[in-house]
Amino acid sequence: MMRKMIFGSVIALSALLIAAGPGPVVWNVDVPHTGIEFTVKHFFTPIKGQFDDYEIELMYDRQQPANSSVSVRIDVASVNTGNEERNNHLMSEDFFEADKYPYITFSSEQVTQVSPDELLARGPLQIKDRVHEVELRIKLLGVKDIPEQMRAMLGGVSEVASFQTELRIDRSDYGVGVGSWAAALVVGHAVDISIAVEANR
Repeated sequence: MMRKMIFGSVIALSALLIAAGPGPVVWNVDVPHTGIEFTVKHFFTPIKGQFDDYEIELMYDRQQPANSSVSVRIDVASVNTGNEERNNHLMSEDFFEADKYPYITFSSEQVTQVSPDELLARGPLQIKDRVHEVELRIKLLGVKDIPEQMRAMLGGVSEVASFQTELRIDRSDYGVGVGSWAAALVVGHAVDISIAVEANR
C-alpha cells in the first residue's frame, strides 16, 4: 500500500512539472542580427545613430512570460552616427561624459504579458548618474523551431525568436546635453530608441 502511495505521488509530481513547462530559458543574442538605434533631431532634421557594442542577457519563458527577464549594458564609447566628429562630441562633457560614465544600463524588475505577442518590462534605466523607471513594450515578432536536419548547419540552434521595442525619453532627464547652450538649443530633447533582438537557443 505504501509503495502504491509513493508511486502515485511521484506520478502526480511529474504531471505538475510537465504542466508547469520548462521555465525561463537563457536565450543567446545573435549580435549580427540585433541592433540598438536612436533618432534625435538637429534643429528639425532627424539624425540616426546606433551603439555598436553592448551586452544583452535574455531569459524568456514561453509558458510563463512573467518569469522572463532582460538586462542591457551599452558601451557609450561605441556610439556611431556615421560622423567621427559628432561621435566624439557626444562622448564629451557636453553630452554623455563617456570617460566618467562609460555605460548605459537597463535591468527589468517586472515582466508582464500584455497580449499573446506583447510583453511589458519595467525597470530602471540609468544614463550617466541619473536613474528613472521606464516601461518597455516588447513585441514578440515570432518564434520558430528549427528543423532537426538544419540544426547542425546553424551551430546546434534548435529555436529562434525575435523581439522589438521602442522607447522615447527626454535626454535632459538624464543630464545629457544640458551643460552646453548650443546642445540645448540645437539638439532636440526627445530621443527615440529602437531595439531589435534576434536570439536563439
